Amino acid sequence: MNRFESAKEIYAKHGIDAEKALADLAQVTVSVHCWQGDDVGGFDSDDALSGGIQTTGNYPGKARTPDELMADIDKAFSLIPGKVKLNLHASYAIFDGNRADRDALKPEHFAKWVEFAKARNIGIDFNPTFFSHAMVKDGLTLSSPDEEVRKFWVEHGKRCVELSDYFAKETGYPCVMNIWIPDGYKDIPADRLSPRLRFKKSLDEILATPYDKSKVFITLESKVFGIGLESYTVGSAEFCLSYSTKAGIVPLMDNGHYHPTELVSDKISAMLAFNEKIALHVTRGVRWDSDHVVLFDDETKEIAKEIVRNDAIDRVFIATDYFDASINRISAWVTGVRNVQKALLFAMLQPDAKMKELQDASNFTELMVLSEEAKTLPFGDIWAEYLNRQKVEPDYLNIIKEYEEKVLVNRK
Repeated sequence: MNRFESAKEIYAKHGIDAEKALADLAQVTVSVHCWQGDDVGGFDSDDALSGGIQTTGNYPGKARTPDELMADIDKAFSLIPGKVKLNLHASYAIFDGNRADRDALKPEHFAKWVEFAKARNIGIDFNPTFFSHAMVKDGLTLSSPDEEVRKFWVEHGKRCVELSDYFAKETGYPCVMNIWIPDGYKDIPADRLSPRLRFKKSLDEILATPYDKSKVFITLESKVFGIGLESYTVGSAEFCLSYSTKAGIVPLMDNGHYHPTELVSDKISAMLAFNEKIALHVTRGVRWDSDHVVLFDDETKEIAKEIVRNDAIDRVFIATDYFDASINRISAWVTGVRNVQKALLFAMLQPDAKMKELQDASNFTELMVLSEEAKTLPFGDIWAEYLNRQKVEPDYLNIIKEYEEKVLVNRK
């Protein structure tokens, strides 16, 4: 008997079907962020990162062109099991001479990304880019009191809604379009309400753009603070959740965007009670929204458990969002996305039915013992079988090192 068969029998003794878990995980799509590959640089501007966005490190091999980024994404995807989508920011427009500002983006500026997605039979998710641009005035975009600035960014949002509709229709997969703005103030503001009312007005104007609501899911992402915006953030959790409910769009939680004592895993069930769908950006914050590579850590596992145990795989849009320039960027992609998938498989291999029964019976002693036992079941053997069935190499580091030696070190 091989290790997988032995592990499968052990799980079966706990009432857990390992084969079903493998089949279920194979159907889960993770949306993989493109911006890990080039440190959030994009291709539409040479401006420095702004709006609370920061990457640290200078590891060799950063993608400098669309072709290089696509090649690196391909290498990462070849080492990631299961289903994936490509998550793009608007700043990754490819112009080929027909340059346009962000308020005038058109499908032709993303045609090569659509061609890339179609060739790989994957979908595209999308994000307006409300940062790293000259029209970010005094740290404000959609909430700016300068009407010229506010209207510029409203037009950008409208173009992105149209582009999201284009991606969905061209690829045949739904497109999740996420709105996040960096707006806020470094010190205590005199007026907290007016910026939020302007943000609300701007969102109303963007959402008036026609789109196919069966194929495009617009989400709104909150944040607790940003670099240079420590005292006040316009798009707070309360604002974004309230607006999402009012407008009938999807709330998005990034687990780096809350106070250090807040856990997104604890919020998921509350959100599912009132929303048909929710969206997640899975990251790893270290004391703040530092966008570290996702690990197979407690909070990632708890997030996955809440999705799985609440039968919400089809109700939660899962995307990764981090950028580490201190290590090999392709390894960062593969490690982080695999850890999201690992956490989902780990959650699928929990004795949830029994644990819920024990909780309802107030049998907390047995519940604690069982939940601790589940942590040391032979999960690694099930994961190894998943990689084998998905035909991806379990040990990817040497493959990435070879790619680095042949390709990445030649980028100067």
